Amino acid sequence: MLLIKEEVLCLMSNLIIFRGNSGSGKTTLSKQIQKKIGKNTLLIPQDTVRREMLNAKDGADNPAISLLMDLLGYGHEHCDYVILEGILNVKWYAPVFKKAKELFGDRINAYYFDIPFEETMKRHQERHISSFGEEKMRSWWLEKDYIGFIPEKKFTIDMSLEDELEVVMNDVVKR
Repeated sequence: MLLIKEEVLCLMSNLIIFRGNSGSGKTTLSKQIQKKIGKNTLLIPQDTVRREMLNAKDGADNPAISLLMDLLGYGHEHCDYVILEGILNVKWYAPVFKKAKELFGDRINAYYFDIPFEETMKRHQERHISSFGEEKMRSWWLEKDYIGFIPEKKFTIDMSLEDELEVVMNDVVKR
């Protein structure tokens, strides 16, 4: 009987993914969504895991990949909603997305911030007191880095934070 109960709980867990280039608005939106959804929502920021928790350089073999997969597993088992946000370069983080698909199946809402470089640079400068400059941001820039096997809705420069919130909350409520 306990096994059946655990399976039902796992089936109810939902994953929300926000991806895009630095300065596109992922972190701002993910925090707002976590606040709106409320209790038992795990927010997993790639930057926090990789830079702050592990102090690791980004790349294909960085230790954040396995920790992100472990955190997705924890969230799947213990949380109603999991929010994963970050640049999450598909070439390097494909194992994370494969694990997400394995765990959450079709209970994934994924969003890609398809914002021009100039706008992300402007947004970054407005939010951060020059933690890094244009040259560094250009070195990370990935144009249209879509996952492929997980469908992603696009957020564009024409959308406000309120528009993005409405899209995500409408998608999440449908679940």
